[in-house]
Amino acid sequence: MAKKGTIDSSLVDKAIVFATNAHKDVERKGKGFPYIVHPLEAMAIVATMTNDQDLLAAAVLHDVVEDTEYTLEDIRKEFGDKVAEIVDSESDEKIPGLSSGESWKQRKIIAIERLKNASIESKMVAMGDKLSNMRAIYRDYLSLGEGVWDKFHVKDVKEHEWHYRGLADSLSDLKYTEAYKEFADLIEKVFNK
Repeated sequence: MAKKGTIDSSLVDKAIVFATNAHKDVERKGKGFPYIVHPLEAMAIVATMTNDQDLLAAAVLHDVVEDTEYTLEDIRKEFGDKVAEIVDSESDEKIPGLSSGESWKQRKIIAIERLKNASIESKMVAMGDKLSNMRAIYRDYLSLGEGVWDKFHVKDVKEHEWHYRGLADSLSDLKYTEAYKEFADLIEKVFNK
């Protein structure tokens, strides 16, 4: 019998270890710290909206399929259908024959459209990811100003503004959450100069 106040976090614990190993020795794009910090922050943000262990696991695993050698079937085998489906909904579509920079706009259009019709669970995990990214952009913006955009494949601030405002629109089902309010506030701070 579990002690009062304890939960079964075995799925989340397993996901943290899996994601840590998957992203091992990878730096968060020019930040100087391990990549795993981002998925852990995304998971912490999701935890402000739900205690669903599948969603917390999906949040920490959200970049594994997109950025490592692991496949969606690996995630499904280890963590089940629900987690795999959410991770899949968070993974960028690859556009054959185009580099990341060349396919950026197409991938973002697909992601924004997919999020509009996504489940509330998928939107929560996306919110964790996008708010973590927006926090990083804002921190860099405070120190680098407009130079922040030089770190990206796409350097046009208007493109980034279009992307983040489109995400905010697609995630507006979460407007009642503190995470969404922070996300919307940071968008205004960065883009509404």
